[in-house]
Amino acid sequence: MSDANPLHPIPSPPRTRMVGNMFTLHAASPIQDMVKLAAELGPIYWLDMMGKPIVVVSGADLVDELSDEMRFDKTVRGALRRIRAFAGDGLFTAYTDEPNWSKAHNILLPNFSQKAMQGYHPVMADVATQLVDKWSRLNTEDEIDVTHDMTCLALDTIGLAGFDYRFNSFYREKNHPFVDAMVRALDATMRTKGLPLEDIIRKDREIKLKSDIRYMNKVVDRVIQERRSNPEGNKGKSDLLSYMLDGVDKKSGGRLDDLQIRYQTITFLIAGHETTSGLLSFATYYLLQNPAVLAKAVAEVDAVLGDDISAPPSIAQIAQLDYVSRVLKEALRLWPTAPAYAVSPYKDSEIIGGKYEIKKAYQTVVLIPALHRDRAVWGDRTNVFDPDNHTREAEAKRPVNAYKPFGNGQRACIGRQFAMQEATMVLAMILQRFELIDHTRYALQIKETLSLKPDGFKIRIRARAGRNHGVAARPAAAAYGLTGGGLPAAAVRAANRPTHATPLLVLYGSNLGTAEGIARQIAEAGDANGFAVTLAPLDDYAGKLPAKGAVLIACASYNGMPPDNATKFTNWLANGVAGADALKDVRYAVFGCG
Repeated sequence: MSDANPLHPIPSPPRTRMVGNMFTLHAASPIQDMVKLAAELGPIYWLDMMGKPIVVVSGADLVDELSDEMRFDKTVRGALRRIRAFAGDGLFTAYTDEPNWSKAHNILLPNFSQKAMQGYHPVMADVATQLVDKWSRLNTEDEIDVTHDMTCLALDTIGLAGFDYRFNSFYREKNHPFVDAMVRALDATMRTKGLPLEDIIRKDREIKLKSDIRYMNKVVDRVIQERRSNPEGNKGKSDLLSYMLDGVDKKSGGRLDDLQIRYQTITFLIAGHETTSGLLSFATYYLLQNPAVLAKAVAEVDAVLGDDISAPPSIAQIAQLDYVSRVLKEALRLWPTAPAYAVSPYKDSEIIGGKYEIKKAYQTVVLIPALHRDRAVWGDRTNVFDPDNHTREAEAKRPVNAYKPFGNGQRACIGRQFAMQEATMVLAMILQRFELIDHTRYALQIKETLSLKPDGFKIRIRARAGRNHGVAARPAAAAYGLTGGGLPAAAVRAANRPTHATPLLVLYGSNLGTAEGIARQIAEAGDANGFAVTLAPLDDYAGKLPAKGAVLIACASYNGMPPDNATKFTNWLANGVAGADALKDVRYAVFGCG
């Protein structure tokens, strides 16, 4: 065929007449093949899929432009579109302009706040304990299929936390039938390539897919109806299903119907177990490959949790496991378990990098593993596992859109905090109890389905000496300067100081309660130190910040957007209404969290 490149100056690998690059990517390793092409062709290239261009972007500066939600939106194409056959317009597979996406997102977002994580903690601990109990009963020569066990753990956790449904994977010799149906359905959709006559050629596969979808729908619908039929029982529940049944979208006033709840349930079961299990499996692999990192992680776990294994870690202890958290973040850097997402311009076309035209008709893919290996950001050690890539100092220096394991903006993974809390706790409990043994000298092989996971990864374990069920874990409150009552020690010491009545206005912007909680703590500390404190939402003071005293602001951002009670205030600032004089004599400080 002609060497003419219709997408010039975007490069492309050699193309074959008629089929283009259909066979450039192997069916079992498309993501890994695309990463290799990125190393050869650079930060942007395109593939010709029988006349349909797929533009693959991995340069951090280009991804930064694609992350601008004023210009680009997530799009649902390829395998993700096919998954709509059973996930419908759930959060993961919905188009942003579908009304149900906004409605479900608004209803469900508060259920993934920091405050909500406290309610999920006992459930996470329940299933994590099942995992370590199983491992503790193994003989030293028994093998552990890491990816299998982590998949069981993640599925059981989201099943119980989300819908009060126990798959009981650790008490079965075979998978729950729902799991097998879901795995087959995902496999069938991933293997479908959209080729001519494919539905006819793969007729048996299509018949089985429809059967599996009917079974999944039946199981989920039964769970929903059982909860619907017992509204009194639902009042005592704090899982996702109860919120979906009772939740109201504050903006539209709408509720989720049973079909939408079915789609969201299946979405959470798929996304919640696929990605977290891969994360824990990759983290375990990299710890075994890096003994110094493993030793440092174990030392931190011992310092925070001590040697008492009679109870799982508390939320406060999990929050102190900074190095363990960095291990997980670095595993997500090298092999993000959700490895790509697609975007599309709102206009017919946009120019990025000053010269590359991105058309609405293209499928434009952000290739995250290659993004996370951009030498312009990560230096010459892009393939080296280094948790210090995620110290606060390193994160502050890094371009904001150079690390995207959870996607982008308002369409980013809603359950990322849930996943990180679960993974941190599980990895800490494993390191507290066991020595990990790489008896096969496993060489990483990656299995690609909807997500990425290590394939055939097996280890052995040995119980650590000195673990017991009676010695209290080392207290960690001192690390936060907290007293037994949970207040900052400085505030307690200041409680008896004379009142000087200096005005202190504490403002907050918060949808989920975290920033408001921080503001209240600041207000309490201010009151204890003698200030005359006023606490209020930001919107109450749009256009009227006081020049007398001090103003302290605690505000969250939700994927770049202000909280509902800070919208007026943000618009006041953004539209230039404030002006130089309005803030001239205001003494203020801002604590931002997101």
